[in-house]
Amino acid sequence: MIPEAFARSTIDREGEAGAAWLAELPTIVDDLLTRWGCDVDGEVMHGQVGVIVPVREAVLKVSFPHPGNVHEADAFAAWDGRGAVRLYERDDERFAMLLERAHGSTLSQLGDGQEIVAAAGELSRRLTVPAPAGLPRLADQADDWIEELHQGVADFPGAVPAASVGAALEVVEALGRDQPDLLVHGDFHPRNILSGEREPWLAVDPKGYVGDPAYDGATLLKPRALALIDSDDLMKALNNELDVFAEAAELDRDRVRRWAHLQIVQAAFHGRRHGFGRARRGPHLDQILALVDQLVVSWR
Repeated sequence: MIPEAFARSTIDREGEAGAAWLAELPTIVDDLLTRWGCDVDGEVMHGQVGVIVPVREAVLKVSFPHPGNVHEADAFAAWDGRGAVRLYERDDERFAMLLERAHGSTLSQLGDGQEIVAAAGELSRRLTVPAPAGLPRLADQADDWIEELHQGVADFPGAVPAASVGAALEVVEALGRDQPDLLVHGDFHPRNILSGEREPWLAVDPKGYVGDPAYDGATLLKPRALALIDSDDLMKALNNELDVFAEAAELDRDRVRRWAHLQIVQAAFHGRRHGFGRARRGPHLDQILALVDQLVVSWR
C-alpha cells in the first residue's frame, strides 16, 4: 500500500521516527477507512509528507506528524469549500483528513503562464477570509527571518549582494511584523492547486497561517520564475505575470514584489545550504541558484 518512493524519502528525512510511523501507517489507514465507512477506489498516491488514498467521492489523507501539517485541517474548515477542497472528517491526533476528491491535474499544467497566474490570483482573492483563532502568525517568524538572513551572510559571505540583503531586512521590518488577521495558505504554488468538479480550481495542502495574503503571491511567483527561465526577457515576463496576479487577486503589486524579494533572498541562502526539492546537487542546482541570484538583484 505504501509507495516505495514515499517510504524511502520519509525514512531519509525523518530517520527512525519515519520508519516507525510507516510501520503503523497501514493499520492507521485501515482503521480510518472503517471508522469513516470508506471503500478504496484507486491507487494510493503521495506527496512529500503524506499518502492519499482515493475512496468513493473523496480521498483519505494521512500525513507524517509534522509541525507544518498541524493546522491544515483548520484552514480547510475555515474555507468550508470556498476555493479549496472540502473537509468532511478529521482526526488531528493521527494527522488524517477525509477530503473532497479533486482531479489529478494541477494549475501548473496549464500551457499559458498568464492564465496560470490569473487563475491563481482569482483563487487567492477567494481564499482571503478572516483567520480563525489559534493559527500561528507569520509575524511571529519575523525575528527568525532576520536571524536567518544574518546567518546566511555569515555562512556565505559575498554570495548575495549586501544591498539585496538590506532590502530583504527592510521587508521584514516594513511588512513582516504588522500583518492583517487574514488566513494565509502558506504554500501557495501551482502544484497545490488542483482542477475540480464543483469549482474550476481548488487549493490543497495549506499550512494555515495568519498574515498578509501578498505573502502567498510571492510564494506563487517563485516557481513561475523557473518556468520562465528560457524566456527572451525573463524579468519582463515575470513582471507581466506579477501584474496579472496582483490585479486578479486585488492585491498591491509592490507589496507582492517586496515579499517576493524577501523569499528569493531566503532561497539564495537556503539553496546553498540544503539545495532545493527539485535539485539537491549537481548542474541543475547550479542552474536554479544562478536564476535565484539573478532575481535577487533584479527584484530588489
